[in-house]
Amino acid sequence: MKVRRIVANVPTVDMDAVDAFYRGILDLDIVMDHGWIRTYGCSATMAVQISFASQGGSDTPVPDLSVEVDDLAEVQRRIETAGLAMGYGPVDEPWGVRRFYVRDPLGRLVNILQHVNTGHAPATGLPKRDRKPPSP
Repeated sequence: MKVRRIVANVPTVDMDAVDAFYRGILDLDIVMDHGWIRTYGCSATMAVQISFASQGGSDTPVPDLSVEVDDLAEVQRRIETAGLAMGYGPVDEPWGVRRFYVRDPLGRLVNILQHVNTGHAPATGLPKRDRKPPSP
């Protein structure tokens, strides 16, 4: 048995505000819409991931969502154009990402990030040369 995907279900009464943020700013596609539930995604292959954290890194709060993008500066421009305030960052973190925090229209803390070329492995934060294959 393999998990094929994990979906975060976030309650809302304002689909228009959600759409303006997740589709308008982050360019996510609507991949399912039944009126009462709308799922956003992208056409690229999505890995199954779920994170549990005691902090958000650099002594920040744990974000509700983390969204990796390929052009952080463009998303920052869109956030600023929309009049949204960034709560943390943009900052280059020691584990190889540049990121900032912003609140979505529902008040959820969203970590927007882009991996930067630091020689660190994104999944582990360890230098690539120190990564070991999993034990059998």
